[in-house]
Amino acid sequence: MTELPSAELTCREMVELMSDYLEGALADDDRARFEQHLVLCEGCSAYLDQVRRTVLLAGRLRDHSLDPTVRDRLLQTFRAWRARGGAS
Repeated sequence: MTELPSAELTCREMVELMSDYLEGALADDDRARFEQHLVLCEGCSAYLDQVRRTVLLAGRLRDHSLDPTVRDRLLQTFRAWRARGGAS
């Protein structure tokens, strides 16, 4: 589980922790701090909703439902992102 230093989370930290939060990988205290920030920050709450919707919609995509040109561009973009070290 991910453990964070004890202090208020910044919006930047929130964005970095979205996946851990959605996967249930935050320690209880950290999850509580994360959720407290959501109560106070409309921007982060909206961003979390967007991430949830994106995950839901992406899960519905099938290889055959994508135009081959779009699929190739997505794969190329993902490979370039991975070559740069991912989310860094």
